[in-house]
Amino acid sequence: MPKVLSQSAPSQTPVSSPAPEPRLPSPLPAPPTTQAGVPVPDCDVIVFGGTGDLAMRKLLPALWHRDREGQLPGSARIIAVSRSEASDTDYRDQVGAVVGPAVATDDEAAFVRFAHRLHHVTLDATGEPARDPGWSALTDLLRGGDERVRVFYLATAPQLFGPVSRGLQAAGLVTPLSRVVLEKPIGWDLASARAINDEVGEVFDESQVFRIDHYLGKETVQNLLVLRFANTLLEPLWNSSWIDHVQITAAETVGTGDRSGYYDGSGALRDMVQNHLLQLLCLVAMEPPGRLDRDAVRDEKLKVLQALRPMAAGDVARCTVRGQYRAGAVDGEPVPGYSTELGTLSDTETFVALKTEVQNWRWAGVPFYLRTGKRLHKRTSEIVVQFKPVPHSVFPEQTGQMIANRLVIHLQPNESVRLLMMTKEPGPGGLRLRPAPLNLSFADTFGTRFPDAYERLLMDVVRGNPTLFMRRDEVEAAWEWAEPILHGWQGSGEPPRPYHAGTPGPAAAIALIERDGRTWHEDHEEEPSL
Repeated sequence: MPKVLSQSAPSQTPVSSPAPEPRLPSPLPAPPTTQAGVPVPDCDVIVFGGTGDLAMRKLLPALWHRDREGQLPGSARIIAVSRSEASDTDYRDQVGAVVGPAVATDDEAAFVRFAHRLHHVTLDATGEPARDPGWSALTDLLRGGDERVRVFYLATAPQLFGPVSRGLQAAGLVTPLSRVVLEKPIGWDLASARAINDEVGEVFDESQVFRIDHYLGKETVQNLLVLRFANTLLEPLWNSSWIDHVQITAAETVGTGDRSGYYDGSGALRDMVQNHLLQLLCLVAMEPPGRLDRDAVRDEKLKVLQALRPMAAGDVARCTVRGQYRAGAVDGEPVPGYSTELGTLSDTETFVALKTEVQNWRWAGVPFYLRTGKRLHKRTSEIVVQFKPVPHSVFPEQTGQMIANRLVIHLQPNESVRLLMMTKEPGPGGLRLRPAPLNLSFADTFGTRFPDAYERLLMDVVRGNPTLFMRRDEVEAAWEWAEPILHGWQGSGEPPRPYHAGTPGPAAAIALIERDGRTWHEDHEEEPSL
């Protein structure tokens, strides 16, 4: 696919030269830009960190798929901003190398149109705006487009969110139709989160700030709202009278790889628990909103965060486990330990398991178990809602076979919703009971490609719909709850518990849940679906 780019995309001069052309003509007419009757406005998407891992691995492929589906207006542009000395043609070739393998033969004409949307500006966001010619180049490229939506996507370290925002303001690029997207994590503790929010808030109104958590864009996560609030079956049972406990797991088989430097300053709690897992917990535990709008859903999520049981020093020791992977084997292949990958010894956790509670009437006494880790035995993200057993069995001879109902929502890799039920095993000779799941497999049921989470969320930003994004008070409430855990670990002086790569994590994580008479859910516990 780089060949398509180099043949079809006109050569461009580097951005340090005189002002670039404001827009390349689209070689193909753009298809209609509506979805479910919601129009997509004219827009420019400006990605700071446009040559980085996130942009190349997620953002550009997401924008390509949306363009192929006809959701980007014909005049829409995608402008990458980075320190790389690259012309427009260079950048198009880079994107072609990433997106090209996904382009079918009959999509090549559409990809030519997409390539013509791409531009690159060389700019050092850490430098002084008045001295960096990249700001002038970006201003020239955007000149005359104040009536268009401008999406400034900050795919950078959080330390740059404030400086980039100030640079945009100094360059006169912030318009009433501008939005800014902030990648997680928002800071590394409560104080830094507040400082970053203050810096960005000096330039952008809160209604213009979109704090993205890509987990909220996953189809199965959104379907959780539909399952709860569009069906009468589950919601009457969605409380402490019928639910025994909830498990939320995000497990990865990969290590930190090229992200070791970033990850060592973050760790699993900051990287996954404070944002992704707490957001999933909020969607499970929230009260039904009065309507599905930009603030009603986020109001209810905030109430859940504020109702989480605070982690005192004793709770941290008793209710949390942190670990770090050592050398082992994943999928039969030997892999090094975390410190080996990093190149130095470290006390950063690559695994977290914890127990918490939502202290309100609906959830009183129901434990929520969260766990996440790298280099585990399988890759999965799932929510497990474990119901209580029947109060009285009329099958006394089958009591040992009775298993309480369980709702399993698989977020990845195989999106599905499974409800474990007790059923009679076919055949004569009396009643023989066994559990079997009712299985809603998205692939089998809908038989179509599922858009990546970033595809949905990027188009929500363009349309100005913040429902699936985190509000400032949500972010700060999550940090307020998570920060005592970090302090407790630091104060204890205990290193993370070791676990071998390719295993389910430290033994202490198993003990965390089993001392309550419960076990972590594993897929092999379920029989084939009915």
